[in-house]
Amino acid sequence: MSKKSRKKTSKTTSGSLAPRKTAAKSTAQSKTKPAKTLRATASKSRKNTAKPASHNAASKQLKSSESASPRKTTAKAVLSEGDKAPAFRLPRDGGGVATLSDYAGRKLVLFFYPRADTPGCTREAIDFTRLRDAFAASDTAVLGISADPLKAQEKFRDKHSLGVPLISDEQHEMLEAYGAWGEKSMYGKTFLGIIRTTVLVGADGKIAKIWRHVKVDGHADAVLAAATDL
Repeated sequence: MSKKSRKKTSKTTSGSLAPRKTAAKSTAQSKTKPAKTLRATASKSRKNTAKPASHNAASKQLKSSESASPRKTTAKAVLSEGDKAPAFRLPRDGGGVATLSDYAGRKLVLFFYPRADTPGCTREAIDFTRLRDAFAASDTAVLGISADPLKAQEKFRDKHSLGVPLISDEQHEMLEAYGAWGEKSMYGKTFLGIIRTTVLVGADGKIAKIWRHVKVDGHADAVLAAATDL
């Protein structure tokens, strides 16, 4: 075979190969394009499926907030005038126990004081003792309550010759029920303790009047006036 014929053959061979490369490219392109399309479709489907997931998350948050709301409503309510007086049964000085039912059909004054034998509490207890006959004349009983143990209450009674029964509520059950236990502040510090409070219970067993954050001076006289008018 001559050189010219060889060149022609190579040209025709190369020419015949060119379409194959083009076909291969087109085939590759046809393969890659659908792949991209599938990927795009897959990503779209992922986005579409992501939306319900976020919606479910939001619904969970709503449900949790809805379930939390009843807890607020079940929190202990603050005692108000007109409410039924919470029952109690606690030890008192001299032995025995004091209960709300012991005073059924009578008016009852409950004065809650922070600590036995402290200056303010001493003045308050002495004032109620001074007026005990006047309270009795208006058919009103008087009880003093603090978280002190019985020994401290009895020592307090004997030292100042107190004439009103003193109740020991070391577990704060009655104090909390009557709203006399809560947050206090002193010298820039906040703490939980007994809030000086007085509650007047009517003969019907309902709260007639509440004095919160009591100022001792003249307080016993104001309570006697309210009990007499009731």
